[in-house]
Amino acid sequence: MSDPYVHPDVSTIIRLALDEDLRGGADVTCQALVPAAARLSGLVRAKDRGVVCGLPLFAPVFAACGGGVELSAMVADGTVVSPGDVVLRFHGSARTLLTGERTALNLAQRLSGTATMTRALVDAVAGTRTRILDTRKTTPGLRVLQKHAVLCGGGANHRHGLHDAVLIKENHIALMPPGPLGSGPAEAVRQARAAVGPAVSIEVEIEHLADLAPVIAAGADIVLLDNMAPDLLRTAVLERDRLGSRTLLEASGGITLASVRSVADSGVDRISTGSMTHSVIALDLSMRCDPA
Repeated sequence: MSDPYVHPDVSTIIRLALDEDLRGGADVTCQALVPAAARLSGLVRAKDRGVVCGLPLFAPVFAACGGGVELSAMVADGTVVSPGDVVLRFHGSARTLLTGERTALNLAQRLSGTATMTRALVDAVAGTRTRILDTRKTTPGLRVLQKHAVLCGGGANHRHGLHDAVLIKENHIALMPPGPLGSGPAEAVRQARAAVGPAVSIEVEIEHLADLAPVIAAGADIVLLDNMAPDLLRTAVLERDRLGSRTLLEASGGITLASVRSVADSGVDRISTGSMTHSVIALDLSMRCDPA
């Protein structure tokens, strides 16, 4: 992924987040209590152990609040921090800092939560050949940043959206009668390949092992094994290898930190989970200021 912080979605995210707070007006607390010329200096500390992500967002947030702030990040995205570690220092316009504080912290804390959960999953499968991938179960509008956070945690990105790869799910398959290859999933792969050609990746979800050989024969690049127990996943890996196929096998469905190792030990190539983006606990970051 190219630099996510210069993606046009990010400026839109910041504008919308600030508009939630300001509604086109100003911070009435700052107007009442903070002189326009007042300046503050301070720092942001981690209050939990985790993986930091999103500190570069402080600069554009403060710029959108009026500017006049100098920032110095003490750690880079992907750095593991402990409670009390200083992650950012700043000084400048008090009104700017106090107006943009919550928006910047909200974004960085949530992204750091994603990076932290990703790192935990990646560490849990260390020593296996399995990669941890995200899904499209992202917070609306935040996908480009959340997928960056997954990378910072050591995971990998699944497709970024509906536009860049074919993923055939059960609701697509419901439209498919059995075709010449003998199953609905295989017929869906055959039709998709005919439509998109050889350059576009095709992934298909199956719920029964009987569909594995037909979808591989139909030309699937990746087979998503949905909600299968580790013993069934292991059988699928053996069958794929028996067929001499290079098709990747991906496990998904209800996989947690407690179960991810047993899934990886089955030999699957990939595990995808939405938990890294839809069920994260934000990493607690604290911003404290003093008069400059």
